[in-house]
Amino acid sequence: MRSIIRAGGLSVLALVVAVPLLAATPAAAQQSPVPFDAQRGVFTFATGLERALPAVVQVTTLGQSEGPSSGDNEPRPISSGSGAIIDAREGIIVTNNHVVEGGRKFTVDMTDGRIFDAVLIGTDKATDLAVLKIEATGLSQIEVVNSDSLRTGDLAFAVGYPLGLDQTLTMGVISGMGRSGMGDRIEDYIQTDAAVNSGNSGGPLLDSRGRLIGINTSILSGGGGGNDGIAFAVPSRILMYVVGQLRESGEVKRGTTGAILGSLNAQRSRDLGLGIVRGAVIEDVAPGSSAEAAGLRRGDIVTRIQNRPVSNAGTVAATIGIAAPGTVLEVVYLREGREGRASLAVETPAVRSVTLGADVVMARGAAVRLASDGLQVFSVEGGSALAAADLQAGDLIRAVDGAPVSGLSDLASALEGDRSHTLSVLRGGESVEITLP
Repeated sequence: MRSIIRAGGLSVLALVVAVPLLAATPAAAQQSPVPFDAQRGVFTFATGLERALPAVVQVTTLGQSEGPSSGDNEPRPISSGSGAIIDAREGIIVTNNHVVEGGRKFTVDMTDGRIFDAVLIGTDKATDLAVLKIEATGLSQIEVVNSDSLRTGDLAFAVGYPLGLDQTLTMGVISGMGRSGMGDRIEDYIQTDAAVNSGNSGGPLLDSRGRLIGINTSILSGGGGGNDGIAFAVPSRILMYVVGQLRESGEVKRGTTGAILGSLNAQRSRDLGLGIVRGAVIEDVAPGSSAEAAGLRRGDIVTRIQNRPVSNAGTVAATIGIAAPGTVLEVVYLREGREGRASLAVETPAVRSVTLGADVVMARGAAVRLASDGLQVFSVEGGSALAAADLQAGDLIRAVDGAPVSGLSDLASALEGDRSHTLSVLRGGESVEITLP
């Protein structure tokens, strides 16, 4: 404890000495890396940020509230969050899908006190994004920059309407990039320690110049749902692709490559005799797919895609997920200790819903392999039908439509076709029924 106090004391002393020296003269202050307001004599980021704040709005979703009905059929508020105006002329607002989900009507509150009804243009569950449109004049918009330019340690500012408060600004740093593994979605998140709480969802993450670098979407909390300094934002690189697709057609059309991916971790690395713990393992390749045509094989370790380092399967899924069919992706992989390169074409998804590989069945976005304890789901593609039905990685499939299944061919035959199915799965020792529409 004494050493901690001593270290704290030294830090305080350093601040007491350093700050007067830094601000001793206006000329010195102007040369500081932190913007200085000479008129007020303070260091501040307000000038850049204030341009963005009028474009941060509160989004209220109205729908059928739970509980006894009073006979009043008017929609009532069921959730609220934040949003960012990215096109003032057209009144385009981006927010989270989970903010607007289940809504019948949407309202947008502006910082100047005005309130507007909004029309839902489209949603994308795979990235948790949604686009709203309002008819209004005198709007501001936030400048959007490419999130690929971010570096860990950059300052970041979260803006939104948390915990019932009015517009609130918090500051932190970029804690990490390319975060994934939080669920069955397309995940390539920016991690920040800027305080983000309930109500911040859908609000912008800004750089120190007030430019949009991401949309705040979730937090990782140790308990109680409060802020623990770990928040995630959808990067603008993904955001702008999704918003463009939603504005154009109201939905996001994604391609496929036929590569079934798993994440490399320490245990998997030891099993494969590798000296790395970051990458995506190709579990299988669908026959006749573009991945097969590119020469990729089961057991290859993807380490880079489009010149971006691959942390895990989420990195690859996110890159493919925002690539239109016809796009060619450059891939770097390891095979038996040697580096290889491949050009991987993104294809329009085949009509066929089930693919049976040598060791894997891929059906409607889920990949299943035969494990020691049965048919185990090891991957669920974000935005797929089975992800929407809440099938999860780790589930053990016991039966389809009441008929037991024990082998990969049994499962493939049972799921063939486009009709509805009910899966009986074992999850954490408990039986769960999954209905696939």
